Amino acid sequence: MIICGVELTGSDAVVCFLNLDQGQFSLPDSKVRKLTLKKNHTREDLRDFQTSFAELMAEYGVKKVAIKERMPKGKFAGGAISFKLEAAIQLIPGKYLKVSLYPPALIKSTLAANPLPIDFADTGLKMFQEAAFVVAYAAAKSGQA
Repeated sequence: MIICGVELTGSDAVVCFLNLDQGQFSLPDSKVRKLTLKKNHTREDLRDFQTSFAELMAEYGVKKVAIKERMPKGKFAGGAISFKLEAAIQLIPGKYLKVSLYPPALIKSTLAANPLPIDFADTGLKMFQEAAFVVAYAAAKSGQA
């Protein structure tokens, strides 16, 4: 099963694909590392983002999307645009794609129980994809995948 880890930052959805097959992990090659919502944030822009995201998931055969949850208030609160992106992803039509939010506490406890089997630097991913990789790994290991 291919899991897509997502970190929402500003107007970007940073993605990382993780393939879980019989307990073995692999990172499928991907030409797309992030999707960006256009500057105006209009209804059409949100629909274009949603369509692009859905097409990317279909292209890679993703069945599960794991989004790193952002806090609604406080020091580490997410911005309004990132909540729009989250809603656009969650509302992708169809039943083939399961979207779940993973709070930082769950990610941290999952990593404590199941440490990463590889150093992030050895994955070949870009540094800005680390949080997306970690949430995909946590989704696979948490038993909610």
